Amino acid sequence: MKEKFSISVDEELLKWLDLQIKERTFASRSHGIEFALNELKKKKS
Repeated sequence: MKEKFSISVDEELLKWLDLQIKERTFASRSHGIEFALNELKKKKS
């Protein structure tokens, strides 16, 4: 089950994320952030 929450993000990171969505790297902001967190989790495990 997915949970909703709010975060504050640096404006430049958000612009980059929106560009990735436009280029179809990610389907949404949530998708991009979830992908990044999963990658970090893999590296830390």
